[in-house]
Amino acid sequence: MLCTWKTSDLQLLLILTVFLVAERISARVEDPISNSTQQMGKNNDSLALSMVGKQNDSKRLAEVNSSQPVRVDTKIVLSCHPIPTSVLVTWEIILRDKPLCTKAYRSDNNVTKEVNCTDKRITWAFRPDQNSSLLIDPVAITHDGYYRCLKATPDGNFHRGYNLQVLVAPEVTLFRSNNGTAVCKAVAGKPAARISWIPEGYCVPKQEIWGNGTVTVWSTCHWADSNVSTVSCSVSHPTGIRNLTIELSQGAPKSDGISMPHVILFIFIILIMLAIVGSIWLLKISGCRKCKLKKIEGTPVEEDEMQPYASYTEKKNPLYDTLKTVKTSQVLQSEVDGTDLHTF
Repeated sequence: MLCTWKTSDLQLLLILTVFLVAERISARVEDPISNSTQQMGKNNDSLALSMVGKQNDSKRLAEVNSSQPVRVDTKIVLSCHPIPTSVLVTWEIILRDKPLCTKAYRSDNNVTKEVNCTDKRITWAFRPDQNSSLLIDPVAITHDGYYRCLKATPDGNFHRGYNLQVLVAPEVTLFRSNNGTAVCKAVAGKPAARISWIPEGYCVPKQEIWGNGTVTVWSTCHWADSNVSTVSCSVSHPTGIRNLTIELSQGAPKSDGISMPHVILFIFIILIMLAIVGSIWLLKISGCRKCKLKKIEGTPVEEDEMQPYASYTEKKNPLYDTLKTVKTSQVLQSEVDGTDLHTF
């Protein structure tokens, strides 16, 4: 009985050992599979993230917007997305208080079309089949708005937009008012200009907005310090910076050009030169008149030249006198002969 129990115990231990070994082997086999599955999951996640990133990049490339400032009375060329092959090119122009203007070109049938586009200053810059850029010439204040180019290609749709901002330089003036304050004014600028003073004083800024979008700003300043004799006004604008200076005691503004004393000196020099030239001219005229009078007094006048016909009649002609004498003697002879005949 004891031997039989021992044999059965050994068999049970052997069976348990086999099961334990089999379980350990199966566990070792499953671990690489699960590890590979997790690695594949991580790879898929990174691939998905990279695909999403690429899609976002392509979206950013497809839709490009930029701000484009341009001065009034100039010209500008707005380019479309640089895609060589496109089936359809469309420009959408959104202006203030105007309907949407659309300019389109189809390359498959080489046809252009316009809808609600009445401004002749906005045209294709070149042939649309060669270059799809847009030309604005000349730029006006009314061209402020949004311009978008849409290109349909086999690879997708691409957009490029421009926020066009038309700049108008203001007319800057600086003058002194009656109450002793200085006024700096920037008229009809777009956008509004900014005014600053040197030295700083007690200033009151004001502005006025016009219907065409331009703005007039002015600043009135006074200085409590009586030692301030000269002040400067600086007007900042996207088109440039203007600086003007004025003397509070005289009120004559000075710009970046010629000062007033220089102008007065220049005028004085011109007057002196004119006086010198005029004196020389008068002396020359009076000298010529004196010379002519001397020549006239020194030349004798002959009586025959003054009275040619009278001298001709007074002179004796011998030939004429001889003929007259002959004729007289002949007449007397004929009268004597006639008397004799009557006598006989």
